[in-house]
Amino acid sequence: MRVLILSVTAGYGHHATAKAVGDMLASRGAEVHTLDVYAYISNLIKTTIDKGYLFSSKHMQTLYRLVYQLAENNGASYFSSAPSIINIINALGASKFAKVLSGYSPDVIVCTHIFAAQMVDELKKRKKLDDIKTIGIVTDYTLHPYWEDVPRVQYIVTASELLTYRCVKRGIPEERILPFGIPVHPKFNRQLARRDAAAQLGIDPSMRTLLLMGGSMGYADHVKTLEILTQIGLPLQLLVVCGNNAKMKIRVEQFAAKYEGNCIIKPYGFVNNVEAMMSASDCIVSKPGGLTVSEALAKNLPMLLVDPIPGHEERNVEFLVNNGMAALITKNFPIDEAVYELFSNPVRLQTVRQTMRAIAHPDATERLAEFILQWEES
Repeated sequence: MRVLILSVTAGYGHHATAKAVGDMLASRGAEVHTLDVYAYISNLIKTTIDKGYLFSSKHMQTLYRLVYQLAENNGASYFSSAPSIINIINALGASKFAKVLSGYSPDVIVCTHIFAAQMVDELKKRKKLDDIKTIGIVTDYTLHPYWEDVPRVQYIVTASELLTYRCVKRGIPEERILPFGIPVHPKFNRQLARRDAAAQLGIDPSMRTLLLMGGSMGYADHVKTLEILTQIGLPLQLLVVCGNNAKMKIRVEQFAAKYEGNCIIKPYGFVNNVEAMMSASDCIVSKPGGLTVSEALAKNLPMLLVDPIPGHEERNVEFLVNNGMAALITKNFPIDEAVYELFSNPVRLQTVRQTMRAIAHPDATERLAEFILQWEES
């Protein structure tokens, strides 16, 4: 079976989901190729979408939130300029991209971003992809705007069964909805005992441990967070992941070198063993990106959420907090109080883990791969 995965560069999660699905399908014998849709239409468009998303979500949050809310609540008819730009790009680029697709002759197309799904829907409308089966994946705990406007994409994968009612309200027939969960790397679905994970990391398995992550865009001010956490008075083991933010890693290292209290601070740059860190931790402090949230759910790790990007990350917060799986850090509920309350209330910790276990889909990637591969047999 030949599978083509289409993504769009706008944050990290869409590509990570594409890789998780692609690797799983390839391991089961499928021929898999992954493309960034707009890289094949126009490098300028690809760069503009990527940088525009990063800039607006960081520096124009009020406007970004407004655009998202208008699109979410009223669709294209209410705020026509945003969707019309993508529709125009897709209409102009459809013929060019159809030629790209013909070189791959896929049996199945999987879209991990709504813009890619819109392109596929446009090509389906033009009868260019009649015999190709299509699936879209929503990579957050909500239904992003415009997924209801791609009726020719046969199936839509969502993060949870709890979102099905919302999707149906938005006009998506239930038979098109696959509530498999957001696909993550299979390593997050493997059992790893806390003691074994701690041994891998060289840390104390008996000490309360927090994992601090800053999201794919490296926005988090970990030093400010450390200054607050180390004043609580609790002995904590703090695993601080700075990703590609080299300046932040240096600042954390400098703070750790000067610190003389009862906490242990472990700075990290970019890591590829987040699953071990999660297995060794009692709680994660992170931005609520769909991928990180899904990984934490798979690892049954309670969450303290910080600085959500307007729109989709705010919807992730609403889903997680309203369903008892996380707490949101705010000015009126600062991180030191959240950590103190969480560790002072073992019943709360146990309840959160039970709820996460009931709602999580750690096998989402395997389920989606099986669903796709069964088409080969039919």
